[in-house]
Amino acid sequence: MHLVPVTPPAHVQVYSGFDYVTSDADRRRVYAAHTGSQTLLVVNADSGAILGQVDVGGPLHGVAVDPVTGHVYTGDGLARTVSEVDPATMAVVHSADVPGSVDAIAYDPALHRVYADEDDGTHMYVVNTQTMKMIAAIPLPGHKPEYLAIDPQTHDVYQNIDNLGEVAVVNADQMKVSRTFPTPVIKRNHPLQYDSAYHIIMVGGKNGTVAAYSREGKLLGTASIQAEVDQCDYNPGKHLLACAGSSKVTVLRLSSAGQLSIVATADVPAEAHTLAFDDRTGNLWIVWSATSGDFVQELTLQQ
Repeated sequence: MHLVPVTPPAHVQVYSGFDYVTSDADRRRVYAAHTGSQTLLVVNADSGAILGQVDVGGPLHGVAVDPVTGHVYTGDGLARTVSEVDPATMAVVHSADVPGSVDAIAYDPALHRVYADEDDGTHMYVVNTQTMKMIAAIPLPGHKPEYLAIDPQTHDVYQNIDNLGEVAVVNADQMKVSRTFPTPVIKRNHPLQYDSAYHIIMVGGKNGTVAAYSREGKLLGTASIQAEVDQCDYNPGKHLLACAGSSKVTVLRLSSAGQLSIVATADVPAEAHTLAFDDRTGNLWIVWSATSGDFVQELTLQQ
């Protein structure tokens, strides 16, 4: 298969750099954290048109969508808040204060919780989205949490710990780390995704390796990809994992046994290090900043 552009890059009228990207396949929207401008970029997932930017404060890092309301939660970095954005009105409707700088976030719609990890810190913050108040600051092992993912069945939260080379598992009922498991084939754990059908955790590292683990921490399979990956995103319907970094996007397929196989790669601008699947079309969205400006682009898989 080949990964090819759908349309030319769309120019964003603010130069500031990007962090995480996510999509709302049902409402046909793509969202990107525009870090320097402290705004949430909103893109039409059908046309690629830039619909606007919401001034949130930050700088922004993590983004997550409420599948019920379509509202977007943002991790607001040095602003030390988690915010709720209404994309229809292009406005922040609520913000919750937390005691540290926020990096990645994940949303559990069943429990109405945002989990936000502390950037280069030692805690995971839990925000109740019905009250928009912090309800816990969970101590984490190590001092460099990276990406996190939620098991929708058990509601456990899997949290990468970069400096220890392990995954911490947070029990949602107890709101504390219940166990950890090492990931020795990964150096400097960064992206993490979870397949709820296969019950498999996928972890990427800066050493050019992505690995699949059982929920118990058993290594199931590995694949060699480009080094220095930042964000990976997962399409659960097609069991495809896409990873960005080092001027490349790599797409891998996960088997039910945990084997990972590369299905496509594409060269992209060097600054493109985050991406998101559109789960309806199966296409990928990438964002990047360059000296000529900031850009967003849609890619598709072709035979």
